[in-house]
Amino acid sequence: MVQTVEDISSTKKRLKIEIPSDIIENEIQDSLEKVRQKTNLPGFRPGKAPMSLIEKRFRKKIEAEVLEKVIPEFYSKALKEADLKPVAMPVLDERVTLQRNVPLNLSLTVEVMPRIGNLNYEGINTKDVPITVEQGEIENAIKNLQEQKAVYEVVEREIRKDDLVTFDYVDSEVAEEDMAPSVKEQILRMGNELLPADIEEKLIGKEKGDSVEFIKSFESDFRIKELADKTARLKIVIKEVKQKILPEIDDEFAKDVGYDSISELEGKIKENLYQFKKDQAKKIQKAEILRQLVESHDFEVPEVLLNNEIDSLIMQEKISGAQSGKLGKDNKYDEPDILDQMINKPAQDEKGEETLSQLKEKALKNVRAAIIINAIGKEEGVTVTEDEVRDRISLIAKRLSAQPEAVMNLYMTKDGSLEGLRQMIFEDKVLDLLFARATIKKGE
Repeated sequence: MVQTVEDISSTKKRLKIEIPSDIIENEIQDSLEKVRQKTNLPGFRPGKAPMSLIEKRFRKKIEAEVLEKVIPEFYSKALKEADLKPVAMPVLDERVTLQRNVPLNLSLTVEVMPRIGNLNYEGINTKDVPITVEQGEIENAIKNLQEQKAVYEVVEREIRKDDLVTFDYVDSEVAEEDMAPSVKEQILRMGNELLPADIEEKLIGKEKGDSVEFIKSFESDFRIKELADKTARLKIVIKEVKQKILPEIDDEFAKDVGYDSISELEGKIKENLYQFKKDQAKKIQKAEILRQLVESHDFEVPEVLLNNEIDSLIMQEKISGAQSGKLGKDNKYDEPDILDQMINKPAQDEKGEETLSQLKEKALKNVRAAIIINAIGKEEGVTVTEDEVRDRISLIAKRLSAQPEAVMNLYMTKDGSLEGLRQMIFEDKVLDLLFARATIKKGE
């Protein structure tokens, strides 16, 4: 079985494994016999062909299949015997050459989870986060509800901000095209940023029946596909103007959103805001506990996990930058990071090197945090039940106003299984455990 375990590093081991020749030979003979029973050779009854002919014809194929079977089996046994937990597939140090009736010696390099010495996570100090809900916050929430309940009524006056305007593109000409598109019944709210600012400026102050004519070059992602990435001489004719009417904030308004009175609505909003802030405060405190754990435990991490996390962070930054033009936060600490858009620039660029260094540091913290959480969870016997997975799927579905089956399919499509969701629940349970055992320090 395992001959030796060589420590290349705390996270990389070299296994020397010996597979006895008799085991390999028995597997080969069994496979050859099964092939003989199924093979018809000219001049021989089924299953009666000489083994020498079967071996001559199928030997290489059978030997390859046997190696594919016995090597993973003995590798798995060797890991158990050496008490190692791999984080990636092993790498054979040299090509495997089978010699019949000779033990097969393998040398494999494998990355494993590190063992954390003196793991201490009891009574970690974290600051109390005072929670208050101001009256102004309640009023702003009610105003948002008021906006959602707004209606639009036709008015006979000039266009203003927030008006809903219906218009047609007429008598227009698109460069390099014989006929311009006829776009009718366009409806847009002034000030919602969907309409190019220079066009909106020309419409403000106009009335029903007025027309506005101008030349405009449109971006490739303009929402009217007939005009996207083209230059056009456009004429807009205003057909209708509607103004926004906000409902009065009173008991009738409260009933319209599902409450008996405005005081009951305010009370529910205050309760929801308080719970939201409480949840956010707990996230901050958990992040602080995890930060302290990471900073107090210095250990090497597997290269494959670190590289995967770096790749993941790079992808997150690309997506974040594309969506908002700003770089986001990492998901382990909820702390803002000063990164820039230099990720794709050459390494010799000083700014790019600085960014990659920051990115690697963040990735290292994230991987260490994940390893620590897994180690604590194992020590505490934390498990995730099928009911907990179903409950989490139902909760996500409710938040997204989707069916649980759709949420499950989303995870299955993204990860190939529900293991990613299961790991998320596991981490949440461990962090809840750490928070429950933490010491909350008030007044600091």
